[in-house]
Amino acid sequence: MQHTFTWNGHSNFTIKSDDKTVIIDPFFEGNPKASATWESISKADAVLVTHDHGDHIGQAVEICNATGATLVCIFDLVEKMVGLGIDQNNIIGMNIGGTVSVAGIKIKMVQAMHSSATGAPAGYILTYEDDFCVYFAGDTGLFASMELFGKLHDIDVALLPTGGWFTMDSKDAAYACKLLGCKTAIPMHFGTFPILEQDAVDFKEACAELAPECNVVELEVGKEKEI
Repeated sequence: MQHTFTWNGHSNFTIKSDDKTVIIDPFFEGNPKASATWESISKADAVLVTHDHGDHIGQAVEICNATGATLVCIFDLVEKMVGLGIDQNNIIGMNIGGTVSVAGIKIKMVQAMHSSATGAPAGYILTYEDDFCVYFAGDTGLFASMELFGKLHDIDVALLPTGGWFTMDSKDAAYACKLLGCKTAIPMHFGTFPILEQDAVDFKEACAELAPECNVVELEVGKEKEI
């Protein structure tokens, strides 16, 4: 199975695996780093939202309504998303520790250390039919239980915030790679706004020191990359 990642800026990703497409935190409108619009998403099987901040909900409703994709989010957020216009039959509300299956992909919701107005912030661990495993941390600070994720899952790719201020900074994110034991790390949530770290240089250097076996792949916005 072929797995490709496209960074749409900030924490907005498109993950394609053969004929299956997952969109995570689809922040297009108002995203100064986005190189495309939400209308460019012509196919999606699932849209995952990590928490209710506007730069993460983004255009989840519009994409789901246009493509028929299933929206996955924390249970407490369902009512708000329905109020924003999504069909209630096209949304899965779940909670931390739970696993659901969409298009043959196992989607496990895990904790994230952050804030939200509705429900709790979350991350996701995706396991594909070929056992390819992706950890999407969402907005989070460093926490010790990341080590358990690495023990329970053989993580091929970890997508980690590195921008600081609202999330982990580069050094903490590099230590997260050590805890996770992930094969590859993709930095995100940096460079979007002036308040954040503007590049991934410090993250690469910290990973080389703290998690030397982890391969850091910095994606170019809008460019698809197979991993």
